[in-house]
Amino acid sequence: MKCPFCDNADTKVIDSRPTEEGHAIRRRRGCDKCNRRFTTYEKVEETILMVVKKDGKREAFDRSKALSGIAKACEKRPVSMAVMESMASEIERKLSNLMEKEVESQYIGELVMEELKKVDEVAYVRFASVYRQFTDVNTFVKEIEKLIGNHKE
Repeated sequence: MKCPFCDNADTKVIDSRPTEEGHAIRRRRGCDKCNRRFTTYEKVEETILMVVKKDGKREAFDRSKALSGIAKACEKRPVSMAVMESMASEIERKLSNLMEKEVESQYIGELVMEELKKVDEVAYVRFASVYRQFTDVNTFVKEIEKLIGNHKE
């Protein structure tokens, strides 16, 4: 690491400690040439996950959009905001673990439905009805029959 004062490339770490959030390392460094000290921060380089929409357009993944969809599905249901935040975090974690630069929007929708199904089946059916664009009552009934079938197993 170059010294910001004299541009010397020979600096050494005097002290290292995690930041309060634990997402970075704070390093106190000293320059061997000018004897000045400076602080650097080291953190994980995050890549932007791009979402490929149905129409082929691409946009950066936005956790708040996933959370908003979850919240709409859970409206007037006994699901706390903490649980909804946890679902959004789990979806974000799964996407990050893919180690991909792009992901189809349909995959994100499936992850949302998977999380909703674990927490509240009514919220799951609400989300699925919009996401899968149920066009008639029969499609709606088939989805509910799948849920009932899963309960019997």
